Amino acid sequence: MAPLATLQQQLRQLVQEAAQRALAEGRRVSVAIPGGSVATQLLSALRADDIDWGASDVFWCDERAVAPTHPDSNYGTSVAGWLAALVGSGIRLHRMHGDAPSLDDAARRYDEELSSSLGLSPRLDLAIVGVGEDGHVCSLFPGHPALREADRLAVAVRDAPKPPTDRLTLTLPFVAASRLVVVAALGASKAGAMRAALSDTPGTTPVAQLLQLTERAVVLLDLEAARDLGR
Repeated sequence: MAPLATLQQQLRQLVQEAAQRALAEGRRVSVAIPGGSVATQLLSALRADDIDWGASDVFWCDERAVAPTHPDSNYGTSVAGWLAALVGSGIRLHRMHGDAPSLDDAARRYDEELSSSLGLSPRLDLAIVGVGEDGHVCSLFPGHPALREADRLAVAVRDAPKPPTDRLTLTLPFVAASRLVVVAALGASKAGAMRAALSDTPGTTPVAQLLQLTERAVVLLDLEAARDLGR
């Protein structure tokens, strides 16, 4: 648990370390990013000189079924915000096409794009995920069928419990297989979900499942999100 400025610095360091490992192993750096408060408050602290962005591939954890110019677009929000300064660096941005006529086709194309970019055993260097009040990560909601997808890298989501109800998302096993997963939760509304996920009996919320599945995870909580820990 830490103030926002400290979390920003910690995230920058984690991104730098992931990039150094990838480049030392002769790979491009692959990062999946979220939308929401994590994008606007944490990712916004990333700078052009943090890593070699020209050797980086940025994917999205999830996207809403909207055009990239829509205010709800995770892609559009990031490109208009912190990513704007990096576009000229040669960074490769892999947009989820939430505005495609068929979300199923869009999910299949993203699956193929991930495999093409990451190789035969596709694995991200770093997945940064936010957490919802109900413990959802990406667009994987408690009890939703998409949470049980075990074979695909990306899937379409319909009937999500919060609007917009149609979305695209990376799957839980694929995110969990990342070399490093950063789970970030900001605000008092996330306190209950994080207390449950980090308890001795974490339950079955998506964030709890993710933390149980992944080999290496770092949890970043601001003071409000961490307020219930230890109770």
